Amino acid sequence: MLETISVPTSRQTELLDLTSRVQEVLRRLEAREGICYVYVPHTTAGVTINEHADPSVAADLLMVLNKLISDREPYRHLEGNSPAHIKATLVGASVAVPVMAGRLALGTWQGIFFCEFDGPRQRKVQIKFLSG
Repeated sequence: MLETISVPTSRQTELLDLTSRVQEVLRRLEAREGICYVYVPHTTAGVTINEHADPSVAADLLMVLNKLISDREPYRHLEGNSPAHIKATLVGASVAVPVMAGRLALGTWQGIFFCEFDGPRQRKVQIKFLSG
């Protein structure tokens, strides 16, 4: 049970809340109990779990990542997107979330975020449910 969703991004760096889209995939798959894997098959994007009740948290995360990983370093990668590769490595390409009674077993304030670091682009996210 693997499903791929499209994620259009509109800025160079942004965090997009995917929680409801992932939950909708689980509903369509009639997932009940198991693990949901969310995977980003890109080297300049990632996925993370963090607070989604207050959008300023995502803005703060991006602010600090952009400050820590400067685009003014003498990078060797000729494509010019080394900061995006570094941010994607730090954030990671996948998350695993338990599924209980057909719902993502996230904490009260948690959401699943697609992390764009080299946009805007049309991206893909793979969602895999393993029952168990």
